[in-house]
Amino acid sequence: MTNIKVIIPAYNEADSIAHVIKDIPDIVSEIIVVSNNSNDDTEINAKHAGATVLKETNRGYGYACLKGMDYIANLNTEQQPDIIAFLDGDYSDYPEELTKIVQPIIANNTDFVIGARVKALREKGAMTVPQIFGNWLATTLMSILFRAKFTDLGPFRAIKYDKLLQLKMEDKTYGWTVEMQLKVLRQKLTYVEVPVNYRNRIGVSKVSGTVKGAIFAGVKILGWIFKYSFKK
Repeated sequence: MTNIKVIIPAYNEADSIAHVIKDIPDIVSEIIVVSNNSNDDTEINAKHAGATVLKETNRGYGYACLKGMDYIANLNTEQQPDIIAFLDGDYSDYPEELTKIVQPIIANNTDFVIGARVKALREKGAMTVPQIFGNWLATTLMSILFRAKFTDLGPFRAIKYDKLLQLKMEDKTYGWTVEMQLKVLRQKLTYVEVPVNYRNRIGVSKVSGTVKGAIFAGVKILGWIFKYSFKK
């Protein structure tokens, strides 16, 4: 049986986190919520919903993901997963679609899967104009520079655990998703996109909901792309 673990970075997602956890399919062996210095009831609500709860005081999406990976790395060998999935804690993703996300890995031995937030399945207003433009710009640049076929930098994704370790992830903040995709391309891992539904999140986004967050995320994402474009 395939061992699947889920990492959910969460900063002040008290109103949504239990919904996310509840909707994750039973095929998952462990749900790991990494509270990214939350000061509300995110940790309590996640624990009551049945998740393993970790704390990461350094603010940053990448910091939270790396914390979850560090926890998994220290588990006993028999507890190590075959697949790790990532999704957000704001309930914008449909956690029940995890079965679609992992299917290409289980059935076709694909290394990496992105849940693509295609327009036809996206609730009106679920992605802001800067988000849509940023996704288009980043994926277009990756197509030109690396012949990539990505159309999204969506946070809902899954990857074989051994391949994730092979990527040697390092970004601590908003560049995490694009770093993963660039390294997948660089290492010639197999990948596919699976169209997923996407809705308006519960609460206010800490990235796209602020001008500062949107600008910082854009700079980080473009920085990773240009950094890799100059590598041999």
